[in-house]
Amino acid sequence: LLVESGGGWVQPGGSLRLSCAASGEGLDYDAIQWFRQAPGKEREGISCVSASGTNTHYADSVKGRFTISRDNAKNTVYLQMTDLRTENTTVYYCAAKSTFIQNLCDVRSRNMDWWGEGGLVNVSS
Repeated sequence: LLVESGGGWVQPGGSLRLSCAASGEGLDYDAIQWFRQAPGKEREGISCVSASGTNTHYADSVKGRFTISRDNAKNTVYLQMTDLRTENTTVYYCAAKSTFIQNLCDVRSRNMDWWGEGGLVNVSS
């Protein structure tokens, strides 16, 4: 079970940190990915981190503003979002992909094994 937290309201230019916590099982063998989905649009992968944490990838739309990290001891993955814009308002999801390849992830993939329920980020003044 994956549970997102840390969403909410922020003014344009502000920052939020999303958390994705796993309960029941550890994340040591899971690549983790963050997605977002605006109404009427396809779910978009925006960032991923490999199971080992050594590799990260970002969609061009968030590169330089968002940072993904993980703390396997806490079974938690984070997405630090800075310089948020009104167009970033949407629901954000985390998802896990089981893998024995510890140093790879693919931000373009939607083939995930577990999904969180999502959390709303509202960027407005």
